[in-house]
Amino acid sequence: MMKLINVKKNYGLGLSRLEVLKGITLEIQTGETLALVGKSGSGKSTLLSLMAGLDQLDEGEIWVDDKCLGKLNEKELTIFRAINMGIVFQQFHLVSTLTAFENILLPLSLLKQTDAIKTAEELIEKVGLASRGGHLPSELSGGECQRVAIARALATKPKILFADEPSGNLDEETGEKVMDLLFKMVSDTNTTLVLVTHDKDLSKRCSRIVHLEHGSLA
Repeated sequence: MMKLINVKKNYGLGLSRLEVLKGITLEIQTGETLALVGKSGSGKSTLLSLMAGLDQLDEGEIWVDDKCLGKLNEKELTIFRAINMGIVFQQFHLVSTLTAFENILLPLSLLKQTDAIKTAEELIEKVGLASRGGHLPSELSGGECQRVAIARALATKPKILFADEPSGNLDEETGEKVMDLLFKMVSDTNTTLVLVTHDKDLSKRCSRIVHLEHGSLA
């Protein structure tokens, strides 16, 4: 599904150059749920951004199926990511001027899917927010916003879902319920999941745990 070969990422120049990732080689199988864990500053979120094509690596290669992300131009990468990847952030990143339903509908509309409205209706029902579909993000709780974000990320039936501390802004009880939903939807669709978390209990729900320490796999 995904292969990382000697992935390196640096920030800064000259004497202030910081090696964030020091040569990561990793394979992720289709349908696998993988947790990336490590202390703050270990490179977890940086690695996730590279895997999702949101940032450029300095050395190495990242492959998704038969596509090398580094060989795609910006337009090709944007289209490839829209079709094949879904992303859930800690901060939700919903469009504030769109309703919950419209946020879920957005990626489907951008890809001009013919059954976009029906798919969005089914998804908002699955995440238990059919009665809240007309509300703006500012009118929703944190848990509700994250449910919308999960539905939006899975709307296009991506091959792989990236989640960066998805329960980090939620209280414990709400976080557990939202993560129950996330894992159920991933399982139902056999979507590959890469989850960045500092929560040990949450990481144990994944089929594999990968530890990062100082930019290297432990």
